Amino acid sequence: MARFHLGCPTYLNLKRMTCLFLPLIVLASFSISPVSAAQRPAKDHPNIVIVFTDDQGYQDVGVFGSPNIKTPNLDQMAKEGVRFTDFYAAQAVCSASRAALLTGCYPNRIGIQGALGPQSKIGINAEETTIAEVVKQQGYATAIYGKWHLGHLPEFLPTRHGFDDYFGLPYSNDMWPFHPTAGKRFPDLPLIENETIINPKVTGKEQAQLTTWYTERAVAFINQNHDKPFLLYVPHSMPHVPLFVSDKFKGKSDQGLYGDVIMEIDWSVGQIRQALKENGIEENTLVIFTSDNGPWLSYGNHAGSALPLREGKGTAWDGGQREPCIMAWPGQIPAGSVCNEMAMTIDILPTVAYLTGEKVPQDRIIDGKNIWPLMSGKPEAKSPHDALLFYWGGHLNAVRSGQWKLHFPHAYRSLKDKPGADGTPSRYVQKKTGLALYDLSNDISESKNVADQNPKVVKRLTVLAEKARADIGDTGTKRKGKNNRKPGRVD
Repeated sequence: MARFHLGCPTYLNLKRMTCLFLPLIVLASFSISPVSAAQRPAKDHPNIVIVFTDDQGYQDVGVFGSPNIKTPNLDQMAKEGVRFTDFYAAQAVCSASRAALLTGCYPNRIGIQGALGPQSKIGINAEETTIAEVVKQQGYATAIYGKWHLGHLPEFLPTRHGFDDYFGLPYSNDMWPFHPTAGKRFPDLPLIENETIINPKVTGKEQAQLTTWYTERAVAFINQNHDKPFLLYVPHSMPHVPLFVSDKFKGKSDQGLYGDVIMEIDWSVGQIRQALKENGIEENTLVIFTSDNGPWLSYGNHAGSALPLREGKGTAWDGGQREPCIMAWPGQIPAGSVCNEMAMTIDILPTVAYLTGEKVPQDRIIDGKNIWPLMSGKPEAKSPHDALLFYWGGHLNAVRSGQWKLHFPHAYRSLKDKPGADGTPSRYVQKKTGLALYDLSNDISESKNVADQNPKVVKRLTVLAEKARADIGDTGTKRKGKNNRKPGRVD
């Protein structure tokens, strides 16, 4: 394979200059909820494994109600750990969602929105601290095998942001010349190892091996680092379209190619957990499985299902952002438990920081909070969030607080007619919603507007929204936030 160097692979520990003191902001920030030291797990420096799929629907796991996709490994993981029923991605699109997971911040705060493409000149800012950089302060080995999507230029690659090892695609697997609707907008799709392009022209043949390759790399990393603490991040390229699967799972599912792809991802989770067992480190490893956003419904049989949620990817309805989430850690997370409290991917960094004995960045606002009490089954544990924010781009579409979710007037995309088929999408149409309040405890599908019956709830959630608008802005009300930060940029 041809090799093209993108830059120096050395990770710079001193990549950020000391920032100005922001005492008022820090004091007012979304701080970690207090948890006594006695509640910290006895295990020192636990390993962390995060499996992050792409465009997977809420229903696309057996324990989340899939009628015809078999996921025995994920189902077993749920039996041995906790299933979160109300867990959200931070925005219903690729780059924004990943930025939130890795920094613990709403993507709007750090200037990453939408899905960055091959022509993008922006990426994650060097001044942001990723989850990999947090644990490296405790001596962790770190690796990412899969889709990055936070900037493809050398300055933005994972090896510049705390990861020791990287293998995967720099952005979505449909950003290539064979995209069904993009014409000649995309160049050839590269496969990168660390900072070197090892295949400048990925084809369908290689795409069919991506899930296997990511898994093999993940297992090898575990075998090589079993005697030291590590963070392993596996952001699968699938089931984002175009769908590809290896021969070992082709034709295996009752739900066609999409089901085959999910079954292979389930196999991948099984391989990773088996490697932990074989190395005798399962009881010192937290494994987290979730997805970046809901299904791309216009692709029909090449998309998943968000049922019983409303809509899908690209919307602030729960079908766009509520995701299947399973976490397991033998002896620390109660087996077979279910958490119905709301949480979000922004909470993973602060929680991992707490569990590894590290602090979250102290010089900037971090929106996520420590959810270990929820994960560990602490009696009467509640979500540490007064509210979760649902943005589409820069527009604050909705706010959730407890059982209530308030949508503000906004446009959203919905299928125009029938969904597409076999890799060709159908068209969307723009719909609009007015002010609408939903009681998610009784109406998971966001179908019955109860705003008129609950004016006090509407008022309370509107106040929470106003705080968000002052903090990080809202293009819907033409508000600029006071505490936004800029992305990295290459002129």
